[in-house]
Amino acid sequence: MRASNHEVVRGVEPRDEAVFPALVDRYGPSLFRVAFSLTGSVADAEDIVQETFLAAFEGWNRFEGRSSVKTWLTGILVKKAARHRRYRKLRNTLSLDHLSGVLRSAFGHTQTTVPLSEHEMRMDIETLFGALSPEHREAMVLREVQGMSYKEMAAVLGVPVGTVESRLHRARQVLRDRFSDYFA
Repeated sequence: MRASNHEVVRGVEPRDEAVFPALVDRYGPSLFRVAFSLTGSVADAEDIVQETFLAAFEGWNRFEGRSSVKTWLTGILVKKAARHRRYRKLRNTLSLDHLSGVLRSAFGHTQTTVPLSEHEMRMDIETLFGALSPEHREAMVLREVQGMSYKEMAAVLGVPVGTVESRLHRARQVLRDRFSDYFA
């Protein structure tokens, strides 16, 4: 599907057999990466992406085109992930000692010469993000994983750009403070 975001939605209905599957194909992988970064669980991420597309399908007529379809869908996803966190009360169960060991491996501060696999590196990044509050984690995922601009992030999160900047600054500070030995 090569149409622009606005061409995809202008004058079409999601119930059209070709439109909604095209949206899922186009945005599904990106939304999954965000959901996985926010939850750390494949199953939870899949559920959240599915809930996001269901909400988009049901709320199709509320899309006003003031943002891109990707931004609109990501905003829905972030809200679904926050709701998921509240209801499931997901907690990071890794001990601080285990976290230190994982980070030492990730940043080469161990005696081992075995390189980390891509899977292990992903787990380490998830561990880093897991050390952040939900608001700070959302900001870091949207910026560092999705590569969104501050303006796009503000639209997704429903907050002013200044709040986005503040959350990113604080998130980076938390990571620097908690893991300063590993970023030297």
